[in-house]
Amino acid sequence: MDDSSATVGTSRRKGLGEMLVEVGMLSSEQLERALDLQAKNNCKLSEILLEQKMVTGEDMAMALSLQLNMPLIDLKLHIVDPETLRLVPERTARKHTLIPLDVVANSLVVVMADPGDIRAIEDVAAQSKMRIEPAVGIPSDIQEAINLNYKVSGEIEKEMRQFAPQPEATESPTVSISEDIVAQTPIVRTVDLLIAQALKQRCSDIHIEPQEDRLRIRYRIDGVLRDAMSLPTTTLEPLISRVKIMADMNITEKRRPQDGMFPVRIEGKDADVRVATYETAYGETVVMRLLDKSFSLFELPELGFLPDSLKKYREILTSPFGMILITGPTGSGKTTTLYASIGELDRKERNIITIEDPIEYRFADIKQTQVNIKAGLTFATGLRALMRLDPDVILVGEIRDTDTAKTAVQAALTGHLVLSSIHANDTVGVLFRLMDLGVEPFLISSALVGVVAQRMIRRICPHCRERYTPPEDQLHAYSLEFGDDTPTFFHGFGCNLCGDTGYLKRTGVFEILRLSADIRRLLLAGAGPDELRAQALQEGMITLRHDGMLKVKEGGTTVQEVMRNVFSIG
Repeated sequence: MDDSSATVGTSRRKGLGEMLVEVGMLSSEQLERALDLQAKNNCKLSEILLEQKMVTGEDMAMALSLQLNMPLIDLKLHIVDPETLRLVPERTARKHTLIPLDVVANSLVVVMADPGDIRAIEDVAAQSKMRIEPAVGIPSDIQEAINLNYKVSGEIEKEMRQFAPQPEATESPTVSISEDIVAQTPIVRTVDLLIAQALKQRCSDIHIEPQEDRLRIRYRIDGVLRDAMSLPTTTLEPLISRVKIMADMNITEKRRPQDGMFPVRIEGKDADVRVATYETAYGETVVMRLLDKSFSLFELPELGFLPDSLKKYREILTSPFGMILITGPTGSGKTTTLYASIGELDRKERNIITIEDPIEYRFADIKQTQVNIKAGLTFATGLRALMRLDPDVILVGEIRDTDTAKTAVQAALTGHLVLSSIHANDTVGVLFRLMDLGVEPFLISSALVGVVAQRMIRRICPHCRERYTPPEDQLHAYSLEFGDDTPTFFHGFGCNLCGDTGYLKRTGVFEILRLSADIRRLLLAGAGPDELRAQALQEGMITLRHDGMLKVKEGGTTVQEVMRNVFSIG
């Protein structure tokens, strides 16, 4: 086996290139350039071809399968046997881009990006103590499968067995865990593992929730909370104390809510972690929000705007002054839209300043500041100070009180373009929210340029997407928007790459209100929400619900997902 495999390994590089040229996936000129780069960089031809985007991962896998006469395994359609994961450590799987799949006839089937890598096969054989049956897989699918299948629960259980706090330490909520216990390696390692797994699974929040008989850990992925694991109740105090120490919070204070932040670097990924604690009946609960710095900032076209909506919003952004507000519930992507909007503005000839809480992502060529309550720097006081710095554009993280609302309106009326977020159900609701905060209708009419309401909905997993017929209630919900114009409906049946949910990643649903002369007139006349909404619809406003159903019509999401997020909105 070794000799034949070695022969394959030494001849494969040239053969792979020739085969790709033969089947028309690569030109002779591209192959020659790739071979030159391979000689200079002393690496595999397959790595060069993928890095230079000369071929796709799918093309590479297909060519390897034909060349090596090995099966091509579609990991989206195969279930990884959990027992095989115990045979190959995660570190080895990541190092060689492979994943064990199953045991067949006393051989371990291993799906590999490079099945001709003899060292990788020998490494896995030595660790698993089994005969290896290699198969070809698509590199990106293998990486996804590693992230989804290698869980930290087993490692955390191992760490917790090493740490056994005395029962009396958790009998009374007034007893504190000492810092030397908190600093023990198992507790430190457990928190690191929780965060590492969350980053691997594209998690936005980690919930640590004490129950009567267990400590419940949940991850929010694509906007939905999922159970990750359960731990003994004895781990609650040391775990939360460890998180508090990292976030520079008071570990002896349990009755009052606290918040803080700390940076982490885990497995080459940098992230900021925002922490909030709150006392419940069974002890303190903790929510950690993860801000993964490896994610690049989105541009407006990537957020999910339909073409007409994107054009309309970009026209609003061209306003030299006035106020533009983004609204939606927590987690609806308001900050992402604000940042993408800043990215559209001219940063060379305009002075752009922000005041945020916290600064989630950093920009070049703009001034970013952060709220500091202890120093007396709130959104309102910071905004007043920023106006003395000759700004053209001011981004205010959130309008949440009367003082901030009135100051932002004054800034918009004095020649500045102000972008901010505010909590309301929809675009028309923002007008009345500003009134609730004490802003007079004539000031809103003069200052406000436009409002964007948004939600986030999950997209159908492209790997397990299939046609289906929705139930009657969903068909009725769709028909309310489009009548009898029934499209082909799709959903995801669930696969390895989407965690059997049928959904993978999210997109935005938007409602855009531009304050026209007629809407301003109605606002000044004291019109109610229904009248203002009717006028906006007459002027062509697309509602959140209609925008969502348009995405259903395009085959990007499901009626059920739209109903879950926006159907109650008009």
